Amino acid sequence: WDNRVDFVVRYMYDIDNNGFLDQNDFLCMAVRACVVEGKGDCSTARLDDYKKLMTNLWEEISAIADDDKDGKISNQEFKDAVKKTCVGKKYEEFPQAMRAFIESNFKLLDIDSDGIVGVKEYRYNCITRVAIDDITPIDKAFETLLNDEDRKRGGLSLDRYKELYGQFLGNTADNHPAVNLFGPL
Repeated sequence: WDNRVDFVVRYMYDIDNNGFLDQNDFLCMAVRACVVEGKGDCSTARLDDYKKLMTNLWEEISAIADDDKDGKISNQEFKDAVKKTCVGKKYEEFPQAMRAFIESNFKLLDIDSDGIVGVKEYRYNCITRVAIDDITPIDKAFETLLNDEDRKRGGLSLDRYKELYGQFLGNTADNHPAVNLFGPL
């Protein structure tokens, strides 16, 4: 679980790689999300929407996690906040801004916008975050995520992604499919 939360901080939130989370990371995430979702285009309206979403996420996370109120969230502060707000809880019980981030993240993964994250999109997401020298472990990790319904539809729906994300953060065990949500960590 610690490694999974470290991954979320390092590869998803700490965009400027300075070792802690601050408001700048969330503004950078807004720009990244706008450009990726727009496949290079970033309209002012979409960027404003993402800035609002990420500002809300920052405010919610900092209220929960920035214990010393210095405007920076350390890795340990983030872990403590995830323990308080996510561990042992279902996705629906997560803080609202975190759920909104997770749902917007699905849109970024769903490159072809068909409502399903298939193996090709999963591969792409994995290789953009970590160094991978063999595709086989990625494909195996993707297969572990799928249940029978996922296989029928050809990948992960938004609802299934939310369920898996909830398990990724909320279940401290290491023996469930969601540990592979972002690839073979």
